[in-house]
Amino acid sequence: MKKTFREKFIGYYKQVLKKHRWLKLPILIWMVTVLSVYDAGLWLGANAKRYSCAVLLLLFLAVSSSFAFPETLSAQRTSPALEENGILFTAEQEVDSEQVAFIEADDGNFESYDDVALLGEEELDTYTLDEILESNENYKDLVQTGEGSVAVIQDYSDYVFDPKDWRLILVNKQHSIPEDYSFPLGTITGSMKCDERILEDLLAMMQAAKADGIDLEVCSPYRDYNRQTYLFERKIKLYMNAGMSYMDAYKTASKTVTSPNASEHQIGLAIDFYSSTYRNLDEGFADTATGKWLAAHSYEYGFILRYPEGREYITGIEYEPWHFRYVGVEAATVITGRDITLEEFWEDLY
Repeated sequence: MKKTFREKFIGYYKQVLKKHRWLKLPILIWMVTVLSVYDAGLWLGANAKRYSCAVLLLLFLAVSSSFAFPETLSAQRTSPALEENGILFTAEQEVDSEQVAFIEADDGNFESYDDVALLGEEELDTYTLDEILESNENYKDLVQTGEGSVAVIQDYSDYVFDPKDWRLILVNKQHSIPEDYSFPLGTITGSMKCDERILEDLLAMMQAAKADGIDLEVCSPYRDYNRQTYLFERKIKLYMNAGMSYMDAYKTASKTVTSPNASEHQIGLAIDFYSSTYRNLDEGFADTATGKWLAAHSYEYGFILRYPEGREYITGIEYEPWHFRYVGVEAATVITGRDITLEEFWEDLY
């Protein structure tokens, strides 16, 4: 029977030890070292496939994880430019600090929700408050006749809310739009649409604003998946053009842009407002007469300020005083009265 390496190795050094007993210690050390390396090699060989797969999996996770990319604008990329799925992956370069500062300072002018700034006003259908109300004669006199949600404002602290109520659906980065979600799409006017079920309250609010002398206009209501995808990717490109890596641009953009299937605009319950005298969707809108009126009265018609200031750590979106979400008068009264977000309201439901 053919001897193994171990047997040959041990047999050879036994013979050496018989002739040179004074070399016993160094020979023993040598034998232990060699046999240990030999045994380790045998063990690795027997488990090579298993550990190769584990190493490859770890490498894949490290490369694909966003945490593997440094949070820095000055990191350098050596890979060539590549365009994939409409997104340009460019080689990183030294970031122009002035350009980045400009983007951050004027970020509101580039919000994904700001169709006017992104595409140019000439590409949008815009309508005045009077044009919207005149195109909806059925709702024109809601406030004067005492109809609509504003007629009765109650204390809803003891109201029992149903988590399955369509008005309360929670859509954010952690809660995507359900695949089977559907709703009736109604027309505000022209190309502007929203969930048909909120039209009465929306138009009643606009009529009330007119009665109070408020210049209230709709900027961006319902948007479909393709539109939201376009706006999200355009925001990413904006930051990449300033020198950010794709991952850094994605993470930065997601603080102000809702990714496709995580946008309330896609379910027709979110409305962005502005006025004819202030069409920049930025924090300055909160100081306008229109912004102040909405903050004070929108809940009376079932709308809430969706992304309030100082709650970014909860909503995941920066302060947007122009973005209002329909939740129904009952929930809006509670949310506004308690000064909480829709996420916090949902926590209380369970």
